[in-house]
Amino acid sequence: MIDICWRDARFVVVDKPAGVAVHRGWAAGGDDDEPLLQQVRDRVGARVWLVNRLDRGASGAVLFALDAEAAAAASALFAGRAVDKRYLAITRGHPPEHAVIDHPVLEGERGGERVPAVTEIWRRDTFGRYALVEAHPRTGRLHQIRRHLKHIACPLIGDVRYGKGEHNRIFRAQHGLHRLALHCAHLGFAHPFGAAAVAVDVPLAPDLVAAIASCRAAYAPPAP
Repeated sequence: MIDICWRDARFVVVDKPAGVAVHRGWAAGGDDDEPLLQQVRDRVGARVWLVNRLDRGASGAVLFALDAEAAAAASALFAGRAVDKRYLAITRGHPPEHAVIDHPVLEGERGGERVPAVTEIWRRDTFGRYALVEAHPRTGRLHQIRRHLKHIACPLIGDVRYGKGEHNRIFRAQHGLHRLALHCAHLGFAHPFGAAAVAVDVPLAPDLVAAIASCRAAYAPPAP
């Protein structure tokens, strides 16, 4: 059952499991499973409007509106970059402790014009050749975090498009992780119809917690 992280009369934030497409047609293979939109509709017992998206392989916070007016208002916030989205990711390689990646990307996956894209990152931990990274996308381009981490030679673990197959296989075989190591851990925005801002934190998914613990144990420095 889909976990509801926060809800009021106009919106609901849910914790999307990895492997679930947000709606039909969003990701390859999604048509074979019940998409997140339908699962949330059934969970709340009412029609819902999808506001933001996550890759099928990712997990974490997804915002739905409970009426058309709320959907339009929230979509305008996302379009205006007035939303604070924070992601946690496991990378192959150690990025800088803090960096702003300002690197245009292709508008589509396979072509089109290059468009501005900016992601702020922080290195939160390291274990062996790998790192736990927090990412704050300042723009909202397709696969932006994945593309930008590849650009700085620190690709995401589990990323079959932009990552490294060797390290993806290591995480499957040795650390039990069989998906994209990306989790939307925080979603914050000014409520369009209320005085209080909304800030929702979603705990790191259990499979990512387990993979990080496995890495720490496997790559711990030798005792003096």
